[in-house]
Amino acid sequence: MTDDRPSCCSPGRDDAGDRSSDPATDARSSAQATARPSPDAASPLDSRRLRSLPGGSFTMGTDTDVGFPEDGEGPAREVTLEPFAVSAHAVTNAEFYRFVRATDYTTDAERYGWSFVFADFPTEEADTVGTAGDAEWWAGVEGATWFRPEGPGSSVRDRLSHPVVHVSWNDAVAYCEWAGARLPTEAQWEYAARGGRERTHFPWGDDLEPDGEHRCNVWQGEFPTHNTAADGYEGTAPVDAYGPNGYGLYNVVGNVWEWCRDWFDPDYHETSADANPTGPADGDAKSMRGGSYLCHDSWCNRYRLAARSQNTPDSSSGNVGFRVVVEP
Repeated sequence: MTDDRPSCCSPGRDDAGDRSSDPATDARSSAQATARPSPDAASPLDSRRLRSLPGGSFTMGTDTDVGFPEDGEGPAREVTLEPFAVSAHAVTNAEFYRFVRATDYTTDAERYGWSFVFADFPTEEADTVGTAGDAEWWAGVEGATWFRPEGPGSSVRDRLSHPVVHVSWNDAVAYCEWAGARLPTEAQWEYAARGGRERTHFPWGDDLEPDGEHRCNVWQGEFPTHNTAADGYEGTAPVDAYGPNGYGLYNVVGNVWEWCRDWFDPDYHETSADANPTGPADGDAKSMRGGSYLCHDSWCNRYRLAARSQNTPDSSSGNVGFRVVVEP
């Protein structure tokens, strides 16, 4: 299954060849043992950043042919959910910094010593460990982390309101444990992202740019050689950029992929329960939703509400983040 992972969307840790098993990397990982979250650390979650949703039934997935059959986007089916609350936006660099400062947590990218960066972005000081197979626009950059997203010499100090990136699924779960939350299931994610709309490609309808208005942060121009940044951003945008959807959620499509709780299986929905589905019991890769600033309809048309992607739990890159869910 993971051999079919769309590395154009987000490359996996093993896409850089044998680097993951490099003895130097293993030694560095051993020396930087991950600190577990402290249960008495102050949580950043409060009612100001959460949106309470009533639950109920909605149409999940799509019957259109615009997507990718191998991703298991369809058929469209009715799913029923219990009430829950979801963060209005993806976790920011500032919020993740609070977590790291409170727990001394070490991310997977820091333990491995590298993470994937879009090839136009690495700093002059950065050394690369290879590219992501055929997706040569991804460079494995030594020292690329959530705090130094383009490698040595870069910093998030001027991007504190942007979504944290270079976080693996494991890192996202650790944050959730500290914050008293968890990652959304795919069903919860799509229900929340739709904002009350049914069977549309985007939270506002089917037209990506209605009346020429940019409503999300995706690739503009010719991918991957020329990005005009006509939507205002070449890389990530602030988490509250553009207008919210009908439920008050920001940037549910574009900007960064968002980790979900579920293991990825393109066929799971054919046998899953139609009430509160939680995904397969196990698997090789975790689901991601929403697309990113690198999505373009000529290549990775996965920034639609029904679109899905996947990656291994220890993988990280400069276009993947997460938002959180809290249940009553």
